[in-house]
Amino acid sequence: MAKPIYLDYHATTPVDPRVLEVMLPYFTERFGNAASKQHAYGWEAQKAVDIAREQVAALIGATAGEIVFTSGASESNNLAIKGTACALRERGRHLITAVTEHKSVLDSFNRLEKDGWSVTRLAVDAEGFIDLDELARSITDQTVLISVMAANNEIGTVQHLDEIGAIARERDVLFHTDAAQAAGKVPIDVRADNVDLLALTGHKYYGPKGAGALFIRRARPRLAVQAQIDGGGHESGFRSGTLNVPGIVGLGAAADICRTEMPAESVRMRTLRDRLFAALQRDLSNVRLNGAAGDRRLPHNLHVSFDDVEGERLLMALGDLAVSTGSACSSGSEKPSHVLEAIGATCRPGASIRFGLGRWTTEAEIDTAAERVVKVVRTLCPA
Repeated sequence: MAKPIYLDYHATTPVDPRVLEVMLPYFTERFGNAASKQHAYGWEAQKAVDIAREQVAALIGATAGEIVFTSGASESNNLAIKGTACALRERGRHLITAVTEHKSVLDSFNRLEKDGWSVTRLAVDAEGFIDLDELARSITDQTVLISVMAANNEIGTVQHLDEIGAIARERDVLFHTDAAQAAGKVPIDVRADNVDLLALTGHKYYGPKGAGALFIRRARPRLAVQAQIDGGGHESGFRSGTLNVPGIVGLGAAADICRTEMPAESVRMRTLRDRLFAALQRDLSNVRLNGAAGDRRLPHNLHVSFDDVEGERLLMALGDLAVSTGSACSSGSEKPSHVLEAIGATCRPGASIRFGLGRWTTEAEIDTAAERVVKVVRTLCPA
């Protein structure tokens, strides 16, 4: 039986064959522990880690010494948020985030709130942007951290990191961003955007699962971040544990490919995305775009809602497409997305689909997907 057409690249991506090729030796003949400083096996592993650290840093405009390897973006977000809050608890106990963040961010703030921190959660507009004036007004003399994601994992909205970073820097507040969806897909410059902490993960940009990184700025001065995993003092004391050398090598190789191929790949993704949306708009009258338009949207993201279509029935009928779907209204046990609720997309009954395009998506697949969605939506909502 043929596999569905894969259009869920936000959830995860396949490992690029070029990345896998670089990784494979570190599972076998180059199996050394990077912490083994006494012999060639350890030196070889450490050299590979050093190269990967440079590659990841280059992707976001950082230096190698500012990259801490983790198991992924969820761990990186937890380390950034909890580690900063705990380290600066004597300075202040107020934190700011947005209501549309990933659960690894929202749940980290929920935990801190239970432990005595005060948290401001910023609302967003209909396109998913925070209000910069509201952000500025929310900062107090107790605020120590602002956390706003670079690009939303559902609706693809790309926040104005440079403006958020400028406000944070002016008010002497640290700025963390979850860049899991943005890294490798859109340009990021932590220096230009005044970002202090940035989380990313390999499996969102054609690297392996289980390998991620946290950028921790060293200048002005080096940040105080309290480790959340103790034992051994690895990664300059920020994150203990034997390094996943094959995963880190893959993380770096994938970052290097994205850095060089991103300009052309982004243009291709945007063209395919617009082709898909144009086809849906041409043949359906009840389709609505969720999130921002144009350059303020991830090039490979299309998130749409279909009025008066029931979400579960749509999902079952689209079995030949691997997409992320969710109801825009609460029916039965199905709970609406907190992101769609925040932008007001749940005001009308209907179903939503997130299309995530990727490196191996073809025009033929886009055309087939459009035909299938149009046919199913018309069947479920013939009026």
